[in-house]
Amino acid sequence: MTRKAEFNAEEWSVVTGAPALAAIAVAAADRGGTLREGMSMARTYQEARGEQHTELVGELLASPPGVSPTPATDAAQLRERAVTAVRSASDLLGEKATADELRDFGDFVVGVCEAVAHAHKEGSMLGFGGKEVSPPEQAVLDEIAAALGPRPEPGG
Repeated sequence: MTRKAEFNAEEWSVVTGAPALAAIAVAAADRGGTLREGMSMARTYQEARGEQHTELVGELLASPPGVSPTPATDAAQLRERAVTAVRSASDLLGEKATADELRDFGDFVVGVCEAVAHAHKEGSMLGFGGKEVSPPEQAVLDEIAAALGPRPEPGG
């Protein structure tokens, strides 16, 4: 069982910031809907606090996301920063966490990103038409999933 205490402050900031940064990158991938997408991210975090998770992810959810403010960046820069953060967090957890904790972390990251991607139909007019997940959002989702690396099977 891995605990927050096993990480230094910088490492914990990487672990807590990666899910939020990834979700922000998904929201920024396509214009429009950022209010809904932001609310969806907050709602997903809140709902996850009431679900059963490994102790590590529970501690992550109890911590404020470690996303540091940066000057305005474009979607491509944000995407690159998010992918790097997710890869770094996954690498850290790969060194310190159990397979179940690593899987739970990955499931949470993917879950919050998918919730953001599905929060607003892209290209719709007054809620009609459009795509549930736009190609740019899907591209970020795919990159985030790849940055997480292979996730262990449950109980593995």
